[in-house]
Amino acid sequence: MDFSLSEEQNMIYDYGQSLVKSYDRKYWMECADAGRFPEEMYKQVAADGFVGTMVPEAYGGAGLGLLEMDLFLEGLSNQGIPLLSLVIGATMSMAPIGDHGTEEQKQKYLPDACSGKTRFCFAITESGAGTNTIQATTIAKQTSDGRFKLSGNKTFITDFIESDYALVVARTTPHTEVERKTDGFTLFIVDTKAKGVAANKIPVSIPIPEIQYEVFFDDVDLGPEHVLGEVGKGFNILFESLNPERVLVGSICTGIGRYAMERAVEYANDRVVFNGPIGAYQALQHPLAKAKTEIELASLMTRKAAWLFDRGEACGGESNMAKYAAAEAALHAVDASLQCFGGNGFTKEYGIFDIYPMVRLFKTAPLNSEMILNYIGEYVLGLPRSY
Repeated sequence: MDFSLSEEQNMIYDYGQSLVKSYDRKYWMECADAGRFPEEMYKQVAADGFVGTMVPEAYGGAGLGLLEMDLFLEGLSNQGIPLLSLVIGATMSMAPIGDHGTEEQKQKYLPDACSGKTRFCFAITESGAGTNTIQATTIAKQTSDGRFKLSGNKTFITDFIESDYALVVARTTPHTEVERKTDGFTLFIVDTKAKGVAANKIPVSIPIPEIQYEVFFDDVDLGPEHVLGEVGKGFNILFESLNPERVLVGSICTGIGRYAMERAVEYANDRVVFNGPIGAYQALQHPLAKAKTEIELASLMTRKAAWLFDRGEACGGESNMAKYAAAEAALHAVDASLQCFGGNGFTKEYGIFDIYPMVRLFKTAPLNSEMILNYIGEYVLGLPRSY
């Protein structure tokens, strides 16, 4: 088994080091404080070819895989830049269009999205369904002329207003009328500015520049050209996007946890109390060493899951374990770093506590840790279903 990276993969992983010379953690937090998307940085990332990492070259992308996107996001997060929009837009929306879209859809949407001219988001979560997507009630009713009327609402949709298009998960057959619970789902490419679409900002207590929205669809007119894949058979496409989501959230967690620890190690080597640097104290050393071990283990699992995905092999267990392990590791890393900084860790100057709400979020969303353990228990270990 070869764990070495190619020259291209190393370049992708190290890209964040060059990006932060222009757009660093300070810039990121200024955008977060102002409540605005880091547009300048996103356009630079797009211009450098990373938004289209998983899009075929024929449509403006790089034609690479999930492993390369994993390396890119982990490397960027190593610098304190957890760019969630590339999980939601580039991976969960653009990549499925590249895999399942018609030729017309690929030509229409992908080149502009890869270049940063347009942006995508992903709309799945509903307040009445939450983790249980099967209970989703957003519905697209087919009309006599073969078109659709989309109605319903979604919640916690990242960057909806800032995006030009949303890949919307809807039912074309209510869950009460299907033989199999996964039947009746259809994915639609929806213009976020279309008639009948409205959105309200959801204020959150996490200092990140990506914005959350509650979205409403009121008889939004859609045609067959807006359908991704086949009508009523969209669950397989949806399912394909969920494992990459788990993996890439793990990538962000390992990177941002590593960022916090590196700040803590630097501080612990410089900070002198009593007779020497505080980094000599095992009470600080051991939690950081444990967190470092957890981060590197989680990073390996994200890479394994991404590698399996790119080979077309089953990776549900690995993807879920990667997300679980990385979320736990990041939380432990930030907590150990906070303890190392003492009171300074809670100041804006050092900015360590600013990381904490985000890594704590990843134990809850996307897909909470309890549901991940349920999945591992049932599908990996073979235990009875618990819910």
